[in-house]
Amino acid sequence: MAIKISLCMIVKNEADNLNRCLKSVSDIVDEIIIVDTGSTDSTCDIAQQHGAKVHHFLWNDNFSDARNSSLDRAQGDWVLFLDADEELSPSSRDRLTPLLECEDIEGYFVKIINYLGREGWTETVPDLVFRLFRNKKEYRFRGAIHEQIADVILEKNTQAKYQIAEDFTILHYGYSDHLIQVKDKKYRNISLIEKELAKQPANRLLQFHYGVELFRAERYTEASEIFIQAAENTDPHTIYFPKLLRYLVIAQQSSGQLKEALNTAEIGLKLFPNYADLYYYSGLLQRDLKHYSQARNAFLQALSMPEQPPQYASFGGVRGFRSYYCLAQIAELFLDEEEALKYYLLSLRDNPNFTLALESLVSILKPAQEPDYAEECLKRICDFCTPEANRLMGEIYYKHGAYDLALDYFEKAADGVPVMSQLKLKRAICLLQARRYFESLRLLEDFTPESPDYALAVLNRLFCYWLQDMPHKVRSIWKELYALGLEQNTENVLSLFLMTQDKTNPSGQINLNSDGVLLLLDIVQRLVNLQEIERALFFLQTITSECLCEYALQIAQIFMNYGQEIQALPFLNTALEQKPTSEIHFQRAEIYSHLGKLFEAEQDYQVALKLDPNSPRPYLRLIDLYTASRQNILQEALAKFPANQTFVKLAEGGSDYHEAKD
Repeated sequence: MAIKISLCMIVKNEADNLNRCLKSVSDIVDEIIIVDTGSTDSTCDIAQQHGAKVHHFLWNDNFSDARNSSLDRAQGDWVLFLDADEELSPSSRDRLTPLLECEDIEGYFVKIINYLGREGWTETVPDLVFRLFRNKKEYRFRGAIHEQIADVILEKNTQAKYQIAEDFTILHYGYSDHLIQVKDKKYRNISLIEKELAKQPANRLLQFHYGVELFRAERYTEASEIFIQAAENTDPHTIYFPKLLRYLVIAQQSSGQLKEALNTAEIGLKLFPNYADLYYYSGLLQRDLKHYSQARNAFLQALSMPEQPPQYASFGGVRGFRSYYCLAQIAELFLDEEEALKYYLLSLRDNPNFTLALESLVSILKPAQEPDYAEECLKRICDFCTPEANRLMGEIYYKHGAYDLALDYFEKAADGVPVMSQLKLKRAICLLQARRYFESLRLLEDFTPESPDYALAVLNRLFCYWLQDMPHKVRSIWKELYALGLEQNTENVLSLFLMTQDKTNPSGQINLNSDGVLLLLDIVQRLVNLQEIERALFFLQTITSECLCEYALQIAQIFMNYGQEIQALPFLNTALEQKPTSEIHFQRAEIYSHLGKLFEAEQDYQVALKLDPNSPRPYLRLIDLYTASRQNILQEALAKFPANQTFVKLAEGGSDYHEAKD
């Protein structure tokens, strides 16, 4: 006699998900039982189209009651439970029937892959859930939320055996940010769990789930306290205990309890010495505590770990691209660009979609200053062949102000595909930055008043004519922009184009909000890129000293990005007057060093070291500086005393004067 399978589900307003779910089990289950808890969309119609038996249930804030209502109607020998935002993986379809033929197994833990994060960028986190079990009247769910049945089965049948269903996988999409927001899952779940905990305050599993919901609601301090309660007196062999420890570490880290989090991770690794996530988070914590050697060792340990068991719910990339990325960041802190590039590349090879590694790699290559070198390097190590990959590369170059390189990739991305408004606008801007004015204007004039980018297109037309010293055109377009009803800060910035034409002296009295400053700095960056330094300085001289001081570091960075270090110095000086930091002193020391002002460089490196003794970069630069100074002094001495054996021995490798003399 054939074994029959009942798919049991509870649903509410799942029209966007249900079709995908039911398609994934078509022809492999014998019946579909749908319990609807109050849908107002087409959920029930979709269920019936797939042959489901739909029953209605008056929602009472209790998931177990709803699930048990579906079990009461199931006729199969076995029950498979799915939620509407899940689906059975295609490779699992052929694995279901063989699992049910094992006569001594009462139920199965199933691997589930959770997709987390924003649309377009998702994380995959595996876990184990109990979803497949024999259909018996005494087996019923318990608990208003995060309902359980595995424990109930063991209570009813002390001889019951469970297994992990190998190669049988459920895919879960319900933790994407979009779906959580739509369903308001965080706050709904917190409310329900709090009601249950009031009835069962000592229930460790409920405490664990409560901590998870608090964590998702970003209530990290409360979450860490609950996780600690849940961990007390819980058997470490409990299936969720590794996840509990990992959550506790991250909650403590997120609430600023770095040393406590590190201690928790160390305790966890004694219990689970192959837990890659705990090594990874230990690395993050050691890095934040500026213990760089320990951090590096922890990331290397994470990379060396074996495949993680599903119950660890290991985050994707901790044994790969994430740890490589962190190793690259540490290498950058030690000014080892070669090693940093190596690890960024390994990160990208492990996950080509990890754009943080690509952006960091591009940043090291300084494409705004050395576009040819950056392009040559990236072509060797990265393959950009799809329109989307070319668009992404163009966006990264554009962000770094390397407009020529960005244009090349934007044009590749536009070949053979519809051109999006923003992509067309950025292409036009890149053409303008290449002083290909006619081509740029042709694109900019395509934008109509209905376009969301129309105002920016008109602004760039004004910029284009202004660069060509065409005052009548500038005035005409300025009036067109003014008629659009500009925000006051935008109007203030655009009025500067007229002031330069009228030869009006800058007053230094324009005060801008953050949006106005962003527009001004974008114009300044593009002028510096065009080597229009005087015009860029004119724009900067118009804003108030208070506004200039607040954004002095960002202004200095613009000039440094394009190798205009002398122009950057006054703004770094202004930033230091406002708030001296190790980073600003280090940046100024770098400029002094490039300009050959070694005494001034040494002073700034020393101050940077004093302000942040745990930063390795000032140490490394001072070692280089003193080594170079020693060589210069030695060469001068040899020029004056060419036959002196003491100086000759020092030049040949003697470490100090006394050693050379002996």
